[in-house]
Amino acid sequence: MKLRLGIPKGSLQDATIDLFKNAGYKIRTSSRSYFPTINDPEIECMLIRAQEMARYVESGVLDAGITGHDWVEENNAKVLELTELQYAKATLNKVRWVLAAKKGGPISSVKDLEGKTVATEVVNLATRYLQNKGVQAKVEYSYGATEVKVPHLADAIIEITETGSSLRANNLEIIDTVLETSTVFIANQQSYEDSWKKNKVDRLIMLLQGALEARTRVGFMFNVKRQQLEEAIAALPAEKVPTISPLVDEEWLDVFVVLRQAVVRDLIPELKAIGVKGMVEFPLSKFID
Repeated sequence: MKLRLGIPKGSLQDATIDLFKNAGYKIRTSSRSYFPTINDPEIECMLIRAQEMARYVESGVLDAGITGHDWVEENNAKVLELTELQYAKATLNKVRWVLAAKKGGPISSVKDLEGKTVATEVVNLATRYLQNKGVQAKVEYSYGATEVKVPHLADAIIEITETGSSLRANNLEIIDTVLETSTVFIANQQSYEDSWKKNKVDRLIMLLQGALEARTRVGFMFNVKRQQLEEAIAALPAEKVPTISPLVDEEWLDVFVVLRQAVVRDLIPELKAIGVKGMVEFPLSKFID
């Protein structure tokens, strides 16, 4: 039995393959094939655009896949969203589909779009949004460069943004948030009812989340004299329980702990002042609590 897994082709592809690598899965792609190889004989991969992924998972062509929550909503797909995978983002800001119009122009609220034209890549999402707002407007599919279509080709746009910089560069202002979205791991409902596939998916998600958790953490080791151990441990974050091992020199102990990377910067000088020696910081590939 094999798990048929969709890997997002396009902007998420390299970041996804890198995440899988840190989780222990080596995916190799070819420009001539949509079927990458993976170092797990129980998984069969297929490259699919994120925009289409939810449809193929819903239909059962794929058992599971990685896509955006926005594309699940756009396709109105009946799939299981099992977990968020926070990666491939420029900042920690939420990625949003927003309604935007010319700054200082006639469109200052969604109600002003009555009888107007909206350009977007997410036609179904935009249509439902306008219906929920009680506004009748024409929704046109945009094949790209959506920001430049206001005001000559459209009165407003619904576009995805993380920082808003591209919108501001085109003299547009955000009027409303249509949908907040993130990368999600989805599964076919019937496939997930199969005990073997469910177990395979759950284990895969655990390792992917472990690889993501490791990105903000580091391993940290140091040597400390026995009489200074209590003071050194007190300098660590309160919730951390380190591993303590004796050294050949019985006067010294080796301490190992996993910490948030941001913590170590301030911790090292503090430990140095105590008399700690041999401090080593190193990256992790996975962290599973």
